[in-house]
Amino acid sequence: MLMTDVLIVGYGPVGEMLTILLAQRGLTVTAVERWETPYNFPRAVSYDGEASRILAAAGVADRLGPVVESSGEYTFKNGFGRTLLHVKVAGDGPMGWPDSVSFYQPGLEAVLAERGTELPGVTVLRPYVVTTLTEHDDRVEVTIDGPEGPQVRAARWVVGCDGANSFVREHLGSTVTDLGFTHDWLVCDVVPNEAREFKPNNLQVCDPARPRTAVSAGPGHRRWEFMRVSGESREEFESVDSVWRLLGLFDITPDNATLERYGVYTTQACSADRWRSGRILLAGDAAHVMPPFMGQGMSSGFRDALNLAWKLDLVHRGLSDEALLDTYQQERCAHVQHAIKMSMDSGTVICETDRTAAAGRDSIMLAELRRRTTRARTRSLLEALVSGVLHRPDGSVGPGPGAGEPMPQGHVEVDGRAGLFDDVVGTGFALICAEDPAELLDADARAFLDSLGARLVRVVPAGAPAPAAGAGTTVEDLDDVYLSHLKRHDAAAVLVRPDFYVFGTAADPAAVPALVDDLRQQVRRG
Repeated sequence: MLMTDVLIVGYGPVGEMLTILLAQRGLTVTAVERWETPYNFPRAVSYDGEASRILAAAGVADRLGPVVESSGEYTFKNGFGRTLLHVKVAGDGPMGWPDSVSFYQPGLEAVLAERGTELPGVTVLRPYVVTTLTEHDDRVEVTIDGPEGPQVRAARWVVGCDGANSFVREHLGSTVTDLGFTHDWLVCDVVPNEAREFKPNNLQVCDPARPRTAVSAGPGHRRWEFMRVSGESREEFESVDSVWRLLGLFDITPDNATLERYGVYTTQACSADRWRSGRILLAGDAAHVMPPFMGQGMSSGFRDALNLAWKLDLVHRGLSDEALLDTYQQERCAHVQHAIKMSMDSGTVICETDRTAAAGRDSIMLAELRRRTTRARTRSLLEALVSGVLHRPDGSVGPGPGAGEPMPQGHVEVDGRAGLFDDVVGTGFALICAEDPAELLDADARAFLDSLGARLVRVVPAGAPAPAAGAGTTVEDLDDVYLSHLKRHDAAAVLVRPDFYVFGTAADPAAVPALVDDLRQQVRRG
């Protein structure tokens, strides 16, 4: 019986990402996908700066140029064409990448699939369907059925990335908490026949007669979406005649554009109540589904993948107990509620069909727009972790200063090479200090960090004289991101996890050993 370290059910973007992140860490991965070719339904068209950072960690950032573009701007208008909200997307967000990127999903999936073929230990089986999962103490036996008939494979771990109708979630018997945000939207992916500028680049029309959306879907591609309103049958709504009639509202016709694909999507806001049972776990839409209005579905799935990848890696290498995996749901389930809530809040504004309620909404938003003296700022999609593998100094109940926050990324320079921190220094655990971190630790602590592959980093101001060489890496803080971060938390050091969240800070050099020892204790006991 063929054995793999991790068997992933579902090979969409989240399954592809998890495959890459695990294989880069040396695990063998088998991915099982039911569709022979990528699923041809209009899906995600944007992701955030954190997802961009994860894509860079997966080694594909330099390949995405042909399929991505900065989102640029978002505008909400009412049914009379009045601007309710205008947001200019930052091109240099805290993660070191644009706060929002528009992309062509088939192109992104092709890039991720290509990356997977380059990594040793990766096997992709398609079209195959998983029919049974049989759990044992040391493995899961997986029956799959495909062109060559049924076969059984074994895996130390199985992760269901198989979407909202997940077979793996059904096998776990996990119930789902449904928040009841349900609307039908006709989603149309279109290729204009000639280059055309769309102003604004991303538009929400909050018209109670017909809520609708017009956004970028990556270079050369556009997405239009229309909500089904009262009195329309679904059959009428999803006909090709209906598609062209609605696209005509934006002067899109068969003469000036090609309809690439379309379908009706029913929004959902729900999450699984159990993400792990023994050696079987869930990620992406199998674990949570949210309305699309904040572009957080795939981004949240990428966060799942990175959180799970570094923890499975430590368990696989014998550095952590399996109980560490219990922190995966603890951290991600609480974290994803923020994204679901923000997506629902945005959807509530967009999907209003009651004219009186819409008029009240317009009055509030127009008044707020008049009060603003600068461009609109939206609530950040970056959210701190509140529980899990986080430093709690002196036995405190809650996380210490800075613990759980997403760690920003800036440009640094090392030995004449300048670039983003992750590119120049590398990814993984990092202990970042304003003085040589190696001098703050004994040999045992350094050996522990070395076993994790942690980076020891000393940051100095841009242009400062090079200090004497130490055991770690000395970097010039070109954007003053890291020294400012330490100063903001009144800290001598910050210890960052591989998923770019802060494990904790040390108030002074003498507290650094305790910070590292707390990580050791939490990792080893899970």
